[in-house]
This record gives sequence, C-alpha cells and structure tokens, in this order.
Amino acid sequence: MYSGGQERSNRTLHQELVNLTGKRKGVSFTYVPYCHEGSELYYNRAVQRYRSFGVRKFNFLDIDTPKGPNSDSLKKAFQSDIIYLSGGNTFYFLKNIKRSGLLKPLRKYVAEGGVIAGLSAGAHIMTPHIQLAGLKGTDPDKNEVGLKSFSALNLVPFEFIPHFNPSTQGIKAVKKYSNSSKNPIYASADGGGIVIRDDRFTVYGKAWIFYEGEMLRLT
Repeated sequence: MYSGGQERSNRTLHQELVNLTGKRKGVSFTYVPYCHEGSELYYNRAVQRYRSFGVRKFNFLDIDTPKGPNSDSLKKAFQSDIIYLSGGNTFYFLKNIKRSGLLKPLRKYVAEGGVIAGLSAGAHIMTPHIQLAGLKGTDPDKNEVGLKSFSALNLVPFEFIPHFNPSTQGIKAVKKYSNSSKNPIYASADGGGIVIRDDRFTVYGKAWIFYEGEMLRLT
C-alpha cells in the first residue's frame, strides 16, 4: 500500500512489492489506471520504474470504457504476478471497478496467492470501504460520480489515509472520525506505505495510527 509521491524512499516499497512474488526472473505486472485520460503516460512511467526492479512482462488493463475490459485483457491481468491499482479519484476508480465486476475476481486473485498493490486511491480500495477518501481535512477526493456504496475489496482489517500531513486540522479530523469507526486507521506520509506478507505487517516511512479518538506515531 503506497501513500504516494515518488521519493527515493519508495524504492524500498518497489523492491518489497517484487519480492512478494517470490520470483527472481520473469515477473509480470498489470497496471490498472483509475481512468482512461492520461493513463498511457502513467503506465509508461510505471514500466520504466518497475523494469529496474526485475519486472519483465507488463500489461495494461483499462476499465474506464463503456463496455469494460475485454476478456483477453482480463485473462492477462489475472495471470500476472502483480496487479497494481493506480492513484487518482477514489470514487471514480471504485465505480469503474464495480461496474466492471472486478471486486470478487480481485479478492479471489489475492486469496489464490496473487500480489496486489495500491497507490493512494488504489490503497483506499484495498480496505473495507473508501469513506475516508472524502474526509475533509485530509486532502479529500470529490464524489463527483455520485457513488452510493463505498464498500471496497476488504483485503485488510483497517482503513488507510495516504498523503497524510499531521497538521492540526488533519489530526483533529481523523481523531473525530476514528471515534465512529470500527477499524484502526493507518495514516502514511508520501514516500512511505505498508507491506503485508501473510501475517507480517511492515510500515515504511512516516506513519501514524488512529483508534477511538487517539493517535500514536509509529515510525
């Protein structure tokens, strides 16, 4: 789970992501953009970035189309060692994922040993729901698509805030929210994130945890 940014410290996360596949050669990678516009540019950047970490096969899965992705693209995606959910508007992204019928297949992919990564919006979507994506005081996304159901992949038992800036306003907003949430909330500054391998949970970069109105600095 990437907070965001492309600081040098993200290189550790990139390497950890590839290590999760358990492969030394021939790692395959599917990039899923949140929307079609401008996606080729960011896909090409991802190719350049992860090629230096040993990824050799790349696939592009565009779900922002009237008919959704074709069967050949989906087959290649779920045969990949890594599926990478990009950053962008979280509400727009989740709407496209749901419209394309990808929630259950993505959960199955992870359950069967596939590696999934999320950057910012993509990390939000890995959690139980994306309600935090619109929280005022924390660089919120706008729900311009009118998404009604915020339920997401539910791959982890916590919520996540990317791009976290521990300002007075931000801390106050998340503390208040945490009083009504059933889940602990992990907040990460850019350049950091979280790696989960089986039952091992590793935090990279600056991070905080919020629970029941309290905040604790982790790293």
